[in-house]
This record gives sequence, structure tokens and C-alpha cells, in this order.
Amino acid sequence: MISLKKTALSVRSRTPEIMDRPDLDADLHVEALRGLGRINVLSRSDAIVWPAIARLARERSPEPIRVLDIACGGGDVATRLSKRAARARLNIQVEGCDISPVAIEFASRSAESNRSDARFFVLDALGGPLPEAYDVVMCSLFLHHLDEDEAVALLRRMATATRRLILVNDLIRGGLGYTLALLGCRILSRSKVVRFDGPASVAAAFTVAEAKNLADRAGLDRATLTRHWPQRFLLAWSRE
Repeated sequence: MISLKKTALSVRSRTPEIMDRPDLDADLHVEALRGLGRINVLSRSDAIVWPAIARLARERSPEPIRVLDIACGGGDVATRLSKRAARARLNIQVEGCDISPVAIEFASRSAESNRSDARFFVLDALGGPLPEAYDVVMCSLFLHHLDEDEAVALLRRMATATRRLILVNDLIRGGLGYTLALLGCRILSRSKVVRFDGPASVAAAFTVAEAKNLADRAGLDRATLTRHWPQRFLLAWSRE
């Protein structure tokens, strides 16, 4: 287990996360995706990005808007966004992509069981250009997996791909967030993967100031960053 003493939270401490291993056992992967889904529900990850998406949908109505959630994992955020759109009667089409076929299969089954219209496909978000048919290109809890140069490159690709809006929801590095991750992952999941990766994610996360610097380096000079519970930031950038 990573200890608070071991992680120098004043600077990023990137420990390879188990979920990022390409050879991770499929059963362990699915167990971890279930645990992360419960954590995302409690932390209301979809609620952080929803207001900006809903506002754009209302502005563009009746024209549909398309949303792409990159590195979507188990698809719980995309699935919940699709359900929100249906309840609000907004014409929003949500899709998610991930490098892992295991994650995409899990996400597709989960969306179907939850009667969500969200769709999912396999794509390596770091392997080249992103598809350009989307009004909103977003990611949740992915940026902290990357080194600074990778993060800047991803933000640039997102800006090139999106028709209108970028949304990045991620962790804020700090003692409170670390403690919440340590406790929350142990309470909400029995997965050893989740219990290790949760605190490791916070130690690898960016501060708000660091995230703003990444956006500036990517050329997103109009990007805004807002803080959200529990120890999250939302980076938003609009083409207009």
C-alpha cells in the first residue's frame, strides 16, 4: 500500500497503476471496473461535466450534439450522461472509447442493462488523431495517468478534434484527496486493483495550477478551471 509519508504530495509521484497493465487478468479488470463505477457514482463524476454539456445542447437545440468520452474505462460516466440526457429530453448522443477491449465489452453490457443509449468502441486515445465528428470531447480521471508532455499532446489533439467544447474532469493532488481515496477505495471496493490505484492516482494527479499550465502549453489560452467536490477540477475550453 502506498503511504502518505512515502508520497511527496507537494510534487507528482507517478507509480505505475495496475489498471494500466495490458496483461491484467480480465476478471480482476472487471472487478476493478465495478468498484470504480461505484466510486464515480458517489463522487458524481457525471454531474461535474453535465451542466456544460446540457447548456450546449440547449443552445444548439433541436440540432443533436455528439459527446465522446475518451479513455472511458467501464463507461459509467458516459452511461449516466446518456441517462441524464434522456430524462432532460435533450438531443445528446454519447459515445465512449478506450484502449481496452475488456473495458469496452463491460461498458457495452452495462449500458444495455441500464437501458442507456451510450455506445462504445475500442480506440487508443494516445496513438494518433481523435475522431472529429463530436461537439464535445471529454475525459474523466485520465489526465493523471500521463506525463506532462503526453498530457499536453492529448489536450492539443482534443482541441483539434472537437467541434465546440473540451471537458477534462480529474483529481486534485493533495492530502485531503489522498485520504479520501485511501478510505473510499477500501470502503467501496474489495478490488486490490482499486485499493492500490486509487491513492496512486491522487499522488500522480496535477494541482489546479499545474493543470492550467498544461492547458496554456497546449495553446488553450481561454481554458477555465473550476474546483468540484470531492477534490476534483474541471478544465473547460470552448472553440467559440
